Amino acid sequence: MTNPTANPTALELIARSNRLGADPKNTNYAGGNTSATGTEIDPVTGERVDLLWVKGSGGDLGTLTESGLAVLRLDRMRALTTVYPGVDREDEMVAALDYTLHGKGGAAPSIDTPMHGLVDAAHVDHLHPDAGIAIATAADGEALTGTIFGDRVVWVPWRRPGFQLGLDIAALKDANPQAIGCILGGHGITAWGDTSAACEANSLWIIQTATDYIAEHSTAEPFGAALEGYGPLTEAERRAKAAALAPTLRGLVSTDSAKVGHFTDAPEVLDFLWRTEHPRLAALGTSCPDHFLRTKVKPMLLDLPADASVEGSIARLQELHEAYRADYQGYYDRNKSDGSPAIRGADPLIVLIPGVGMFSYGANKQTARVAGEFYLNAINVMRGAEGLSSYAPIDEAEKFKIEYWALEEAKLARMPRPKPLATRVALVTGAASGIGKAIATRLAAEGACVVIADLDLAKAQAAAAEIGNEDVAIGVQADVTDEAQVQASVDAAVLAFGGLDLVVNNAGLSLSKSLLETTVADWDLQHNVMAKGSFLVSRSAAKVLIEQKLGGDIIYISSKNSVFAGPNNIAYSATKADQAHQVRLLAAELGEYGVKVNGINPDGVVRGSGIFAGGWGAKRAAVYGVAEDDLGKYYAQRTLLKREVLPENVANAVFVLCTSDLSHTTGLHIPVDAGVAAAFLR
Repeated sequence: MTNPTANPTALELIARSNRLGADPKNTNYAGGNTSATGTEIDPVTGERVDLLWVKGSGGDLGTLTESGLAVLRLDRMRALTTVYPGVDREDEMVAALDYTLHGKGGAAPSIDTPMHGLVDAAHVDHLHPDAGIAIATAADGEALTGTIFGDRVVWVPWRRPGFQLGLDIAALKDANPQAIGCILGGHGITAWGDTSAACEANSLWIIQTATDYIAEHSTAEPFGAALEGYGPLTEAERRAKAAALAPTLRGLVSTDSAKVGHFTDAPEVLDFLWRTEHPRLAALGTSCPDHFLRTKVKPMLLDLPADASVEGSIARLQELHEAYRADYQGYYDRNKSDGSPAIRGADPLIVLIPGVGMFSYGANKQTARVAGEFYLNAINVMRGAEGLSSYAPIDEAEKFKIEYWALEEAKLARMPRPKPLATRVALVTGAASGIGKAIATRLAAEGACVVIADLDLAKAQAAAAEIGNEDVAIGVQADVTDEAQVQASVDAAVLAFGGLDLVVNNAGLSLSKSLLETTVADWDLQHNVMAKGSFLVSRSAAKVLIEQKLGGDIIYISSKNSVFAGPNNIAYSATKADQAHQVRLLAAELGEYGVKVNGINPDGVVRGSGIFAGGWGAKRAAVYGVAEDDLGKYYAQRTLLKREVLPENVANAVFVLCTSDLSHTTGLHIPVDAGVAAAFLR
C-alpha cells in the first residue's frame, strides 16, 4: 500500500509547519495546526482521490514529522456537514472523523480538523501568536481587527473549537472573498492560501501587521506605573530567595498530586510583577485554550513586596494556597454539569513572586517548563491588549467547558502510564563516572529528573548530556567537602526541577595503605570526602525534604568494607563504617518526616570505577598478588555466586530502594557483593 505521507503536498506542509513553529513569535509550543489538500492514488480503486493532511492531535509544529499528520478523505470529511447534529452534540463529530480517514489515517485528528477541511482553501494555518491573541482578547477586538487589517482579515466571535467553528469560518470566507484570514475572538488567528507559500506569507503578514500596530500604537506603560517595593531583586538575591521558597511551594502545589517545577526570572515576568495592574490582570487569568489548559485558569500570586522575608513569604503563600484551592473548587462547582469529569486537582500550576520570578509546575520537567512559557505568552498577550484597549479574556464558563471537556479527558486518559520514578528529582554525587553515573542513568531511565554533581564540572555536564536534555538531567560542580558548594548543588536542583526527592551519597575515593603508611592527610582526605561529605549533602538535602513534606529517600553508597576487616585499608574502611552508621542515625531521625534512609554495600566494582582507575585497583591487586587486569575476576571468584559486580548492579539496588515496593523500609543496608560471607550483616 502506498504511504500517503510520502506525497509531495504532505512534505511541503511539514516544511511550512516546521518553519512557522520554529519561531515563538508565530505560535507557542504545540500550539496551532496546519493543513494542506492534494491528491493521492487510492490503492483500492487505482483512482486519484482528494486528501486533507492536517497536523494531528497533540503534535508540535516546530518538530512535526510525517507520523504527526492525520490524513483524511476530503469528500467524506466535508460530507459530515449533512449529519452534523448541532452545537449541543458537537463532541460526537470527533468520533465521526474516524470514518473519514484515508487508510490507517496517520495521527489522531484534532478537534480543529473541521477548521481546515471545511474552509474552501487548499492550505490553512491556525496559529497562536502573542500579537494575534492580544487583538483577539482586547475588549474592542472586533473594531481593532477592522482598523488594523482592513477587509483582509475578518473577526470571528469566540466559539469553542470544533465543527461549528469550522462552519463559521467557512461561511465568513465565502462571504469575504478578499480576506486572507481571520482573528478568532479570545483564541488566535487562522490564515489560508491557494498555495503553501501564499498561506505561509498570509500568516506571517497577519502576525507582523499586528505586531507592528501594537508597537506603534500601544500606551507607554500598558501594565501601569512601577509599584514601589515590587521591583526586581538582584540576580543573586532572586535566586537565593527562589531556592529558599521552592521546597515549600513544591509541597503546596503537590497537595493533590506530585509535581515537578521550573523557575524563571525572565525580564518580562519581573516587569509584569513590578507594575500596578498586575494583581488585576493576574486575577483575570489566561484566555487562549492552549494557555489555560497548561497554566490553569489563573496563577497564584504572592501579594507581598520583593523584600518580604522568606519566613513571611512562606506564611503568606500557605494562606494563599488554601484560598486558591477553595476558589478553584468554587469555580469547578459553579460550572460543572452532570456529565463533567471529576475535578483534576485544585493546586495552582503557576506561582508568581514579585521581585523574584515565576515557578511553573507539571507532571514532568518539560510540562512544567512549557507551562511557564505559556504564561509568558499570556503576559505578552495582556501587554498587547492593555496597550491598545483592555484585556478581556473569555469568561470562566467557557474556560470550564474547555478545561473539563470530555474530549480533553479522553486525551488525558490516552497518555502513557507514568514511569516508576516520574515526578521525582534525584541528586547523585560523584556521578560523572562509574557507579554514580550508572545510578544517575538508571534513575533517569525510570522517569526521575537527575542532577549530576561532580568535582569536575565539564565531566558532570557531559554525563548529563549523555543521559538526556536539560528537561531530564543537568550537571553541576560540587566538592562535597565544601559546605557552600554542597548547598549550591542542592539549590541548583530545586531551581532546575522545583525540589528534591532522592539523594545518593556516592562521591568517594580510596587510598590503599597499611596502618603505618597511612598519614594524617590520608585519613583526613578520605573522611572529609565520604564521612563529612555525606553529612553535608544529607544535611542540606534533609532541609528541603522536610520543608516539602513529601517524604523522600537518602541513600548511601557505602561498602562491604564497612563491616569486613581487610588488610591495608584502615582509612577507607573506617570512613565507610562511618557512612554506614550515618544511615542508621538518619533513618532514626528523619523517619517522622517520611524520609527513608538506606545504604548499599558493594564490593569490588572494578569496571568503570574511578576509584579503581585512580590507583586503588593496582594497590589492591598487589595486596592480593594478582594482575590488575584480573582484579575483577579475582573478586568474582571469592564470592559465593562467582559473579563480578558491575556499576549497573549497584544502580539496580538504588532503584529498588526508591520504589513503592520498599515504601516501608528504612535503616537497611543491601549487600551488592555477589555473596561475601565475611561481610554478611548480623
